[in-house]
Amino acid sequence: MLKEFKEFALKGSVLDLAVAVVLGAAFGRIVSSFVSDILTPPIGKLLGNVDFSSLFINLSDGTFQSLAEAKQAGAPVIAYGLFLNAALDFIIIALALFYLVRQLIRFKPAAPAAPATKQCPYCCSTIAVQASRCPNCTSTQS
Repeated sequence: MLKEFKEFALKGSVLDLAVAVVLGAAFGRIVSSFVSDILTPPIGKLLGNVDFSSLFINLSDGTFQSLAEAKQAGAPVIAYGLFLNAALDFIIIALALFYLVRQLIRFKPAAPAAPATKQCPYCCSTIAVQASRCPNCTSTQS
């Protein structure tokens, strides 16, 4: 049983998947940092010095100046600013993957074209694939 597990774990596809998961997680962290540290601050500046990560709706009766203060008090909040950052993360990752897959598909070899002719099994002459009868021996083709 241990030998079978070792063979399974060391298969190329399992190792490829493990590497892809690790790289995907690292790429996700890079994109999250890009969105929260580089992309949203200028957008927030253009919108009147808005910090997306601190946007929230307070659902309690208390008054809180920041999201951190509300969370520390245990107040129920809707942190829609964090959701906006996560949505931007997702959009950027999805676009990056779309363009990556699109480029990889361009390098994939084209499938061979379907044959236009076939051989008659009775007289061995070459006939069109669409032919239902051989023009040479008049046999019926299936």
